[in-house]
Amino acid sequence: MNDILIKNGTVVDGTGAAAFAADVRIKNGVIAEVGQNLTAGGERVFDADGCIVSPGFIESHTHYDASMWWQPDLDPLPGYGATTMILGNCGFSMAPLHPSKQARDEVMGIFSFFEDIPIGPFQQNVPWDWTTWSEYRKSFEANVKVPLNYASYVGHIPLRLAAMGMDAWDRAATPAEIARMAELLDDALAAGALGLSDNMHDHDGDNRPVPSLLADDAEFSALFDVMDRYPSTCYQIIVDTFMRMNGPANLKRLEGLLAGRKIRVQIAGGIPTLWFQAGILPEMQKTINEMRAAGVDVWPGFAHVSPTSVLSITKSLIFAQSNDYVWHEVVLAETHAEKERLLRDPDWRARARESWDTQAWDHSPLKNPQELLMLDSENGVGPVGGTLKEFADSRGIHRSDAMADWILENGLLSTVHMAPFPKDEALTVELMKDPKTVGNISDAGAHLQMLCGGGENALLLTKYVQEEKSLTLEEAIHVMTGKLAEHFFLPDRGVISPGKRADIAVFHMDEVGYRQFEKAWDVPDGKGGTTWRFTRPPLPTRLTLVNGVPTFENGAYTGAKPGQFLSPANDVDQALEAAE
Repeated sequence: MNDILIKNGTVVDGTGAAAFAADVRIKNGVIAEVGQNLTAGGERVFDADGCIVSPGFIESHTHYDASMWWQPDLDPLPGYGATTMILGNCGFSMAPLHPSKQARDEVMGIFSFFEDIPIGPFQQNVPWDWTTWSEYRKSFEANVKVPLNYASYVGHIPLRLAAMGMDAWDRAATPAEIARMAELLDDALAAGALGLSDNMHDHDGDNRPVPSLLADDAEFSALFDVMDRYPSTCYQIIVDTFMRMNGPANLKRLEGLLAGRKIRVQIAGGIPTLWFQAGILPEMQKTINEMRAAGVDVWPGFAHVSPTSVLSITKSLIFAQSNDYVWHEVVLAETHAEKERLLRDPDWRARARESWDTQAWDHSPLKNPQELLMLDSENGVGPVGGTLKEFADSRGIHRSDAMADWILENGLLSTVHMAPFPKDEALTVELMKDPKTVGNISDAGAHLQMLCGGGENALLLTKYVQEEKSLTLEEAIHVMTGKLAEHFFLPDRGVISPGKRADIAVFHMDEVGYRQFEKAWDVPDGKGGTTWRFTRPPLPTRLTLVNGVPTFENGAYTGAKPGQFLSPANDVDQALEAAE
């Protein structure tokens, strides 16, 4: 079933080396042979004439941890050549769990808020039959089958909640609680977690710092002591270069704690590329260079696509993350009737105007109505296509009142879209070419009603290779494959070479495209119905293989779910055994 001979293609092998003409033979889910004019030996033959044959793409930063329980097709990833995804980022994971229901519910609430995922499906579709990360992995493998391979961090936030209960929000940990965290982290790493992910960035919908922001140096040192015993694991951390701009200070703190340790460190957004972040860029670059000089193995993470925002009153964290907690009240309102009541209430409107004027961050969409596009009307009343500023000016009213009016007139499911933040493209390309950076970051699986991270890898092939020609095809594919496999200690994939897993994407460059958002009404709402998420049509690949099994072919998802739970460095032995 997993034996295929891919004939007549041009191999871009994932190492950054020049493309070459070759056939690729796959046996038992592993690449068995790469060469010209290979003869079929009874296996299926796939004609890749005119096509690129590359390693399957690695989605380096996703939040499918929850939604893959109820959306196991992982749409639209198979049609974009994605074969492996990384879960548990930014300090958020679904394990470990505290025994108390309140603390378990807190993990759901945190994930739901920060990743913009409805809480109903969490409660309805996830069994929550674990306390430790090792038990979570067993439950996951028993209950969830998906078309991509997946590997996961353990998050510092649930680790803290599991050891401290609700006190994790309020104080530093005691020595006994720190010891419990270390025990839980050891359980996770022994069970194959990628490493520890952390968060020195976020505040919740009540403006509370996330629990990991309350960790003291003793707690960090104890967790790093555990990681030192597992050399093929990573520490991933998101610091703030977006709102409170305290990223450099937190990195200096981490430098003192990590120096001398053999722990690979990935800093999400480590080198900020947006123009409004230009003021903090030199200090972040200087701090990362100092960490490297101190012997810390630092890999800055970056996104090649500029973040955008969708302002929705159905489910969105953008108001709270903009430091506006008045409009966030509308998001939190449980019924459409209550949302409409607030939007019409004169007292609420007065508070909302004051919040947008005095509380919202200057770079937030709320302060930049000329960048807010009124694109998605529920009922088509309009006006559709203009900006919030134009609409507010046409009526001579405040921009907050204008958005409230537009939503009321167009329907409560209508959304206002922010144009992408202006970005330093030269710096982005420089980061792609840096041998120690983590690219192809998309946030796929999160913010389902705010952005569609799935499919953002298309931009590497369209914008950067075909249009701007700032990357060669070999460089772009390396960013998404071999480079990431090296970073995550997954040596059995990411390269077209005998002995590697047969995770492969076959595509024709004349056919690939960066597709536009569209709505899919397939997310369970926990009440017996469905709500919507953003997705997009496929790239498309001609063929996507995961462990040698086609997951996308003939323009559609095949329905196959051959994905496996990956552990750092361990699977290489299994791959070599299978190849033999």
